[in-house]
Amino acid sequence: MNITGNIYGINGPIIYVKGNLGFKISEMVLVGKDHLVGEVIGLTKEMTTIQVYEETGGLKPGDTVEATGDSVSVVLAPGIIGNIFDGIERPLKEISKKSGAFISRGVSVDSLDTQKKWDVTMTVKNGDVIYPGTIIATVPETSAIVHRSMVPPGISGTVEWVAKNGKYTINDRLVTLRTDKGEVKELSLAQKWPIRIPRPAALRYAADRPLITGQRILDTLFPIAKGGTAAIPGGFGTGKTMTQHQLAKWSDADIIVYIGCGERGNEMTEVLEDFSKLVDPKSGNPLLDRTTLIANTSNMPVAAREASIYTGITLAEYYRDMGYHVAIMADSTSRWAEALRELSGRLEEMPAEEGFPAYLASRLSAFYERAGFMRNLNGTEGSVSIIGAVSPQGGDFSEPVTQNTKRFVRCFWALDKSLAYARHFPAINWLNSYSEYISDLSPWYTANVGKEFIIMRNRILALLTTENQLNEIVKLIGSDVLPDDQKLVLEIARVIRLGFVQQNAYHPSDTYVPMEKQCKMMEVILHLYDKSKQLVSIGMPVSLLKEDPIFDRIISIKYDVANDELDKFPEYIKLIDEFYDRLMEKNA
Repeated sequence: MNITGNIYGINGPIIYVKGNLGFKISEMVLVGKDHLVGEVIGLTKEMTTIQVYEETGGLKPGDTVEATGDSVSVVLAPGIIGNIFDGIERPLKEISKKSGAFISRGVSVDSLDTQKKWDVTMTVKNGDVIYPGTIIATVPETSAIVHRSMVPPGISGTVEWVAKNGKYTINDRLVTLRTDKGEVKELSLAQKWPIRIPRPAALRYAADRPLITGQRILDTLFPIAKGGTAAIPGGFGTGKTMTQHQLAKWSDADIIVYIGCGERGNEMTEVLEDFSKLVDPKSGNPLLDRTTLIANTSNMPVAAREASIYTGITLAEYYRDMGYHVAIMADSTSRWAEALRELSGRLEEMPAEEGFPAYLASRLSAFYERAGFMRNLNGTEGSVSIIGAVSPQGGDFSEPVTQNTKRFVRCFWALDKSLAYARHFPAINWLNSYSEYISDLSPWYTANVGKEFIIMRNRILALLTTENQLNEIVKLIGSDVLPDDQKLVLEIARVIRLGFVQQNAYHPSDTYVPMEKQCKMMEVILHLYDKSKQLVSIGMPVSLLKEDPIFDRIISIKYDVANDELDKFPEYIKLIDEFYDRLMEKNA
């Protein structure tokens, strides 16, 4: 029986239906004659509360509300990769064909192409016993990704019929199975999953391997684990989006899910255009061949903005279940929190700090907790890593979204306005940033990069921290009064800042740097420091050391040594030794 009701009241994206008519919490409903998509978010004896994911202009009391019987769900099937969706998985290309540049109210399009025929290879046969997660078929979704179609969670049984290999749409029957209870079920390439419920996994692993990004300040100083969580907070113009672009392009994730949540329309357009032009450096194919985009601009309804990150994380979990490593770029969670605040205000809930709802922290934690490195139900391993940008108003990191995000992420990459304005990119402040993954990842670095890697990393960070303390003294009384060993720290810290921490996204040798090169660069810089320290300890002034071009030669290593020319590094060690010998001779 279809459950229907009538609108009693409207408050922006929130509508009310009087009475308890049998609607279920989290149920998807269709509102008004245009069939606007909504979700039941509150139920009492007297009133049903619904949030609508589309513009509610034109609705009036008395309009009908129809139940669908389903939760707000996404369709999971081939066709997700390379596509661009809105916050509730409606493809923007298909919408634009129907309604032009702006999304018209009530526009109804299939989430995925139901007419396209995919080249399907079956991986099960008659008589097979299959369980949740069992891969029943494979489809070459793009040139980079093989789609592995799986048995949905909660279904198991014995295969009674299997389609032949060939071309099928996502809704064609591929497998018929008989469950343990004797029921007959049909499986196709498509399945549905509610966006607010995490997909099940067999086991969560501890963080023990890094997500390699090719960005020195991240890989070496503040690494994120595969299946880890990171926040990139920063004010306007500090490079959040550019940092996420670099991570999307270079990180060793198999699939990228980019969620543009409440961003400006022109900025989102730029992202979409950039991603369509970017070439995947690993395969030479377009980057979109392993990327899916969720575009939810700031002028779209707030309820859809609130749903967009759940849509993104559900798509990511689906590909994790196939055995892929997925990285989510959420840009930005502040706009998502603002959508929560607006909806909370419309619901007349008691506001907490700065007007945000009291449940802001629990919603953030529920989102970030869906990250992880998992053993899936089918025995494969996959991960979802979440990198969320935070846009604190005025760059104030003490505001609630940044502070609550800090509680649930283990990696904090604090962008700095002064570094950005000084053209130092990535503008990640090494004093305010941290990574709690260092101790977990140390065994991996020791085994795969070098025994001295963590020791050198700690020394580099200590020198940068000491430089900051010395700069406070310099501001007060000038650098002339510092002893030479402290002047040397300032000079080596300059080499570290310009030659190691700063990275040029547009230079072919510097946009991505492998771990081996990062390790060698640290080794050379610290060798220069150790040799210079010996010279200073015998009374040689730093001013004399700085006359030698060696410091600038070391800074330019990042450009002069290509990623495949690591055999050049011993030459730089030799140059430093010659510099040391030359000055020792002068001193003799």
